[in-house]
Order: sequence, then structure tokens, then C-alpha cells
Amino acid sequence: MKKNILIVDDDPSIVKITRLYLTKNGYDVEEAYDGQSALNRIQLGQVDLAVLDLMLPKKDGWAVCRELRASQDRTPIIMLTARGEVHERIEGLRMGADDYMIKPFDPNELIARIDSVLRRTSVLLIEAHQPAVIQAKDQHIIGNLSICEESAVVSVDEQVVALTRREFDLLVYMAQRPNKVFTREDLITQIWGWAFDGEDRVVDLYIQRIRRKLGASEGWRLTTVWGVGYKFELVAM
Repeated sequence: MKKNILIVDDDPSIVKITRLYLTKNGYDVEEAYDGQSALNRIQLGQVDLAVLDLMLPKKDGWAVCRELRASQDRTPIIMLTARGEVHERIEGLRMGADDYMIKPFDPNELIARIDSVLRRTSVLLIEAHQPAVIQAKDQHIIGNLSICEESAVVSVDEQVVALTRREFDLLVYMAQRPNKVFTREDLITQIWGWAFDGEDRVVDLYIQRIRRKLGASEGWRLTTVWGVGYKFELVAM
């Protein structure tokens, strides 16, 4: 089944060329030219991924992302930001964007990033308000933390926690290697890939978000190793 990509930008020329490349690569494409229209379409549940510009009329990209994540909508989002605006990228990632592209961008690179994000989000994601019924061989229980790789479900004290796909990948990668210390560069290579050209501070932001979402830990913790990086540490109960 073809994936449906929503392009959100108030520049018709960007929408036109992006649609052309996406269509050639086998995607169905929808268009929106303001944030409110984009939000309405995504909330209908028929969008597999949104390419979302930040500077939009009616409702900007930050507001769209913030409202979606606040409602536990986990539709993958690739944000489009102006070149050199590091704070925009950081803010977008904090709000739950899955990736970002810097304008002007190469459409072929955008296709590659869309492919990558969709691969990471191809498993069934269970929303936080749904009951957690986990019956899979790839289940890891560590203290009060439960991770099911097959269904991409994380729960703490039997309460499902909504993570973005990249947050999930980062947590799983570290939890599978308990007590091993990873540098930021290690984690960027494994989770973001060699093509990532952003700053290593992105790792700090994701660790902070995971800690905040998971809350109190029992039998484990995400530990900062000052001057080195991070580790998923097993703790005696």
C-alpha cells in the first residue's frame, strides 16, 4: 500500500517540486498551505508522514507539532527549517519532530529521510490511552520498565508511555547494552545515521525527553557520565 505524505508549505514552488519527486518515488501526496489545514488533515488519521515547514500562516509548524503530540498523535513529522537557525531545529525536536531538513534542500535527500523515518515507524504503535496487552517474544522487563520491540510499546509501572520512534530506538539500543557507556557520536551514528549533519546536542535533548516521559525508575536509570556520554544503568533493587 502506498504511503500518504502531506507536504505543508506556503511556497507553491516548493510544494510542486516536492510533490513531483515524491510521486516519482511511489508516494501518494497531499498538500496544505497553512498550519491549521495541515493539523485538520493529520487529525483525520490518513497521513503517514508530514513534511512540515515552520513558518506558516494561521498556525506555525511549532504549534502544529505541539498540538499533535499533546493529543498523543504520533504521526511522523519532518520539519523544514531555515539554514543556520539552530534554535529552530532544537525547538522542533523538543516538541516531538522525528527529523528535520534545512532549506534549501535536495529533494533526493528528503526522499531518503522520508524512507528512513517510515522504516522506523513501520511497526504498530499503540497509543498511550490504549490498554497495554503485550504478548511478544521481544519483550524486555527491567525493574518497573517494560519494552516490547515487536509492537514498539514501552510501559512504566504497567502504564504505556508514548515515545516517538526515534526516542524508542534510542531507549531500546541502550537498554539492550546495559551499563555500556556511549558517547554522543556513538548514539548519533547508530540512531540518526552517518548522514546526520546536525549538532551532537540532539542526543542530550532526546535523553532529557525520555527521562521526562518515563518518570521514576526502579531497577534502572539513564545515567549521565560526565565528559563522556550516557549509559543505561542497572540498579540493584
